[in-house]
Amino acid sequence: MSRLFVISGPSGVGKGTLIAKACEARPDLWLSISTTSRRPRPGEQDGVQYHFVTREEFETGITEGDFLEWAEYAGNYYGTSRPPVLAHLGEGRSVLLEIDLQGARQVRTSHPEAVLIMITPPSTAELAARLRSRATDDEATVERRLGLARHELAAADEFDHVLVNSDIAESSEQLLQLLDS
Repeated sequence: MSRLFVISGPSGVGKGTLIAKACEARPDLWLSISTTSRRPRPGEQDGVQYHFVTREEFETGITEGDFLEWAEYAGNYYGTSRPPVLAHLGEGRSVLLEIDLQGARQVRTSHPEAVLIMITPPSTAELAARLRSRATDDEATVERRLGLARHELAAADEFDHVLVNSDIAESSEQLLQLLDS
């Protein structure tokens, strides 16, 4: 039986790693790739990191109801294209969406049968350490991400399951169990 799974959680919590391990263990899962109106960064390829479209194309998609969920962030649109998700579900494949809290709320409204899973850190101190160890953001950006994380974590009760990612191997197994249940 196909199911729609939404995976959310703060930046730096390990969502991408857990999802990659789940897709490797369960090749029948389909991971949706988000669509964005932003320009590709160096090294990014269309259809790999994102589906890149123009702002006008995205706005047409919004008007025509082509997105399960969408948001505007930093002057660019991001969203999940509805047709491929519904096509894969119709073929009997379970679908994973890696989206933010706002998107998860939109999917919950339009698809109440979706299973929402929040990935959390063992503590905010651990999350701060993970974000700083990546060395990809300046301190102001890390603090901004931590503020957003507190907001996201406060919404954990809106999710069907909360998975604390304290150990990748253990958390991967727990995620697989949730996807199989």
